This record gives sequence, C-alpha cells and structure tokens, in this order.
Amino acid sequence: MRETRTLELKETVTNTFLKTVSAFANYDGGTILFGIDDDGNTKGLPDIEKACLDIEHKINDSISPQPDYTLEIGNNNHTVKLTVKSGFRKPYLYKSKAYKRNDTSTIEVDSLELSRLILEGRNMSFEELPCKEQELSFNTLFRKLNDIIHIETFNKDTLKSLNLYDDINGYNNAAGLLADKNHFPGVDIVKFGETISIIQKRITAENVSVLDSYEKSISVYRDFYTYETVQGAERQTFEKIPEAAFREVIANALIHRVWDVESHIMISMFDDRIEVVSPGGLPHGISEEEYLSGKLSILRNRILANIFYRLKFVEVFGTGITRIKQLYDKSLAKPAFEVSENAIKVILPIFESDIELTDDERTIYKLLSKTIMKPMGEIAPSAPFGKTKITHLLQSMEKKGIISIEGNGKSTKYIIR
Repeated sequence: MRETRTLELKETVTNTFLKTVSAFANYDGGTILFGIDDDGNTKGLPDIEKACLDIEHKINDSISPQPDYTLEIGNNNHTVKLTVKSGFRKPYLYKSKAYKRNDTSTIEVDSLELSRLILEGRNMSFEELPCKEQELSFNTLFRKLNDIIHIETFNKDTLKSLNLYDDINGYNNAAGLLADKNHFPGVDIVKFGETISIIQKRITAENVSVLDSYEKSISVYRDFYTYETVQGAERQTFEKIPEAAFREVIANALIHRVWDVESHIMISMFDDRIEVVSPGGLPHGISEEEYLSGKLSILRNRILANIFYRLKFVEVFGTGITRIKQLYDKSLAKPAFEVSENAIKVILPIFESDIELTDDERTIYKLLSKTIMKPMGEIAPSAPFGKTKITHLLQSMEKKGIISIEGNGKSTKYIIR
C-alpha cells in the first residue's frame, strides 16, 4: 500500500492530517488511514475509541465550514479509516488557509486557486462574474447570430436572453469574451517549417471576440492544410487534416479553457500535424479516462458553450473527443490527447488513408516517415519481422503506390509518398 493523490497514511493522530482534510474536501475527496506507517505497514493505534474521538474533535474544531466525513474502525480494531467527501461549501479552511493535494503531498493553494474555490462554493463560474469593462460592442456576435440563426434584432434584451447581461451587474465576463474588444487573451498561431527554428507564419489574436479568434484559426488552417485540384471543369478541395476535427478542437479549447489566467491557446502547425494546447486541465469531477472516452463532460464555461452551440460551432455537448476520433476512423495516423494538471494538448496528425494495407504492412508503415527517407537499418530494429519479410512488405507497399523506394543494395531507402 502506498500513498496516492486520494490516499494518505498516518501512523498516529496529530494535527498534520487536518491540512489533508481541507484538501480532500476542497477537491475530489479522499481517504486517510490511521495506524499505518508511510510504507503501508499496519502499526495499530493504542486506543481506537480515543483516536476516533480525537479525530472527530480536531476536524470539528479546526476545519471551517465542517466537511462531510465518515469514520470506520478496521483491521481488528487496530486502524481507523477517515473518508472525506468533496464538499459543496468551498473553500474548506484549516487555520484560515485552503489546501490541495499535489501528488502525494498536501500544499496550500495560491490566491488564484483560492478565488476559484470561492466561486465554486457559490456555485458560480468566472464567466458569470461582472466584466471589468462595461463599454462593450458586439458587432461580430450580432453578425454571426444574424447569418446563422437569422436574429435580426440585437439589443439588451437579446443579451439578457443569452445570459450575457443583467440590470444589476451589467455585462459579465462571458459577454466580455464575446465583445469586439476586450482585455482577454486569445490564440497564438505559429506555422513552423522543417524545424522549429523556421517560422513561416505567426498570428496572435488577442483582446478580440472569441468568435474572431475561432475564425482566424480556421483561416490559417485553410492556408496550410487544404488544397484544390482541377479536373476538367470541376474543382475539388482536399483536406490534409479534417477541417471538422480542427474546428472541434478549437471550439472546445475556447469553451473549456480557464479564462482567469493571462495565457493564449497555443496552436502549433507542422507539416505532419497540428498541436493545440489549451490553458487549464480537466475540471474537477471528471477523470482523464472519462474525458478521453467521452463518458462524461463538465462544462467549465456554460454560457460561452451555449453561444457556440447556438451558432452551430459545436454539436451535442460532450461529444467532441468521440467525434474527433470518428473523423480519423479510416486514417492510419490517429489523434492524440495529453492531459496535465494545467493544460490539455490535442495532436491532429495528417490524415493517412488506410489503403488496403495488411496488418503486417500497417506495422511497417508506422515505422516510416513522409519527410525522411529511412534505410533498412533504421526500420528493422523496431519491426517484429526479419529483414527478408520486411523487404517483401515494402515491395508490396511500393506496388500499391503507398511508398517510394530509392537506391540499391545497402543504400536502399524508403519513404511514404
């Protein structure tokens, strides 16, 4: 048994556990086992009943407001299990300070995190707070509403119906995010060349409507990842990366990011992929597995999400990850999702059609590159086949027009077309 983010071990009952009670109540809950040392060995408590009373009194006297917890006696009356539930009246303070878990340790939250806990305890979000700017215009929002859902009248009543304005507090932060000019960060888009030292294009959209940030991102995407062919009188557009997938990623980044930090959404464009990094990890109450599987969705910015839904930028809430994966269903290269405490990264690779490849050919295909010619010496060590079979597979893929082979003998090299 080892300590985790939601499990702490205490050999004795001292005041040190109270910081962890605060942390568990403020976030995802957790368990503290008393009578067990840091290595997971059961040492036992000398007086179980006294220990339970001591734990109860310490929590009731020291944590404010009082958290929801239970005590259980286990291991033949040698240990006590304290289970603390995530509370609704946050922040839960110990000596006027709020705490959180950082892996297996407990630390005090900073001022930004404390303000978030206070809002959560009030059942509010950052987007609902009054915007510090009250002289706002909404030409972009009006134009989009008119174009897409044919709203012809735009006034304070329209903004009220969209939950962007009320007579007491005026415009909220959601309204500020949608306003033509504002004080919020936006998107930073960089198109790299062959290396990250070569920048082909860079555009930063900040202090503008999130709708403008969204459209600017789509525009730059089209410059580099779509192309047209003309056959006779017909013109056909091709997408190197599915535009629907990119739209979904950008819309979700804007909807689900945290807006109380001065950080842009970073969009890094490469020849073989696009990487989008959104500030803010997962909202509390959803696990990484639930996020990646699409089983559960928690809206961090509900008002903003509703606007994007009305404008048909997103479909049903909570289906973004599933939809992106479906768009790559027939691609050899798949999208990737990386979740950390303070950011979410989505990687969209170039769409590579699964053109009648056998399972063995698909294995070799994944070891090749579109930009670098690889010799057999670089392919064979990572392949589960011998060189003779690899050679036959590569020759078969060349006949199908999937790869190119150049050179002879030991100088032979292979590259994806």
